Amino acid sequence: MPVRQLPETIVNRIAAGEVVERPASVVKELVENAIDAGATRLDIFADGGGRRRITISDNGSGMTRADLSLAVERHATSKLDDEDLLRIRTLGFRGEALPSIGAVARLSIATRHASETHAWSLSVDGGAKSGIMPAALNDGTRVDVADLFYATPARLKFLKSDRTEAEAIREVVRRLAMARPDIAFTLSGEERAPITWNAALPGAAGRLTRLGAILGGDFRSHAIEVRSEREGAVVEGFAAAPSLTRANALGQYLFVNGRPVRDKLILGAVRAAYADYLPRDRHPVVALFVTLDSREVDANVHPAKTEVRFRNAGLVRALIVHALKDGLAREGRRTAANSDGAVITSFRPQGLPRTDVPRSQWDWRTSPAYPTGPAPATYDASSMRGFAEAAQAAFDVGAPSADIRPDDVASADMLDRPLGAARTQIHETYIVAQTRDGLVVVDQHAAHERIVYERLKAQLARDGVARQMLLIPEIVELDEATVERLVERAAELERFGLSIESFGPGAVAVRETPALLGKTDAKSLLRDLGEHMAEWDGSLPLERRLMHVAATMACHGSVRAGRKLRPEEMNALLREMEVTPNSGQCNHGRPTYVELKLADIERLFGRR
Repeated sequence: MPVRQLPETIVNRIAAGEVVERPASVVKELVENAIDAGATRLDIFADGGGRRRITISDNGSGMTRADLSLAVERHATSKLDDEDLLRIRTLGFRGEALPSIGAVARLSIATRHASETHAWSLSVDGGAKSGIMPAALNDGTRVDVADLFYATPARLKFLKSDRTEAEAIREVVRRLAMARPDIAFTLSGEERAPITWNAALPGAAGRLTRLGAILGGDFRSHAIEVRSEREGAVVEGFAAAPSLTRANALGQYLFVNGRPVRDKLILGAVRAAYADYLPRDRHPVVALFVTLDSREVDANVHPAKTEVRFRNAGLVRALIVHALKDGLAREGRRTAANSDGAVITSFRPQGLPRTDVPRSQWDWRTSPAYPTGPAPATYDASSMRGFAEAAQAAFDVGAPSADIRPDDVASADMLDRPLGAARTQIHETYIVAQTRDGLVVVDQHAAHERIVYERLKAQLARDGVARQMLLIPEIVELDEATVERLVERAAELERFGLSIESFGPGAVAVRETPALLGKTDAKSLLRDLGEHMAEWDGSLPLERRLMHVAATMACHGSVRAGRKLRPEEMNALLREMEVTPNSGQCNHGRPTYVELKLADIERLFGRR
């Protein structure tokens, strides 16, 4: 087949495929154009998931008649004031959006510039450009896209359902609205009721208001402000406390110079910063904004501008990790127990009246405790159906493991401590402490696990982990694959005071153990370490591998559930938690304690 020059219309349609992948791509390009034009109000309408119609109106600067004529030509743009592609200060710069959209759809534009006496309009139908006509428009620009991909029917086959495409549009608008809280957005369409995000005040408070409006009240109540700056690069935003997580990474929103992006480097930095706080199958919710010189970031690596490349990627990663770790350490005592109402809800038995119902509207005869049979002549507890059996069974847990009477507390000032004074231990697992305005329930194993973990990290950073030599080396038999993994990592284990060596096939000899762990079950510890090492890959940094070792050792060296504690041990554990960083969660991400304020308890019993 001979080489031939393709017609311009075909070239335009091929080029459109790089920019216009689906209706959401059209919305993204047009909204970014409106933001670059200085708009403070944006109205987005989508019909049929954007397939039938997309209309975007803004109050930006608009275009003159001459600019409108050039705007739909290929390789024409107002986003570059020179030929320097390394200084991109706008959201769009390729100059392909409008001609690409016009090549595959029916595009019409109406715009008015402040210097013009009236508005102008223009249309492009499948790449065919019309003449410019006068139009009626007060200010800004209105872009209408109809019958998307009618000129390229093959693309229509790959679109998903209208509802799915509409959700993709909503996600695009959500991300752009998060990036610019100073702009008001309205999103409407046949698929759902209109959504409006009003413009917020400048600064962190306004940003949190916009993020809360989009991500929900849970994020706003769990949000921790983070910030880090170095060498002209700034990372700021909000990260949710570890008590708010998701099953996937879709709750992580990242912005570079105001541009929503998806970057593996940044996602990896977020995962590293939260590694000490979350279980492996949970993901944090964050909204991070990276600002740096435009020469230090390349936004021209992807046609849809969803990916970026940093000149100094290590600096950006370090800033993100530092900002998140600093914020999480600062709010280390924030847990699910004292940041939302989930704990209160879990205490409320099913069938009992809601405490948020006004007393005047509650009828006690609808309670499950109300007797349905004839009233007994004298009081009989067995007649109180739904209360005596069910309620009493819930509290039939036996005597407490330990009981500290208030008079036996060394001093009443313990009540003023953040975690209060220990009162009792139940099920040899949970410590119940009293504060001035409530009570605290502590999981002794999870709490001590965090304490031991932080001590191991501190010793490692300072002068190495202190070790104790075994009088007689302990021989541990394991499968050969596990032994090979352990011996291969022997140098890393020795940094934590665990000295091992091969003792023939299928066995290792343990000669030294970390002094901090005390008496240790070496076999269980080595088995768990071997299992974790099996999941490591070659790309896992040494630091993360060491932290995995520390976390496993901390779990084995902490107070176990089922151990009875003396009163002084309970209070000592509470005091250690108060001075230990990140004590709100164990190193597996579980909360170490829950807190109930007196007001919460009174609500449970209908006192308020």
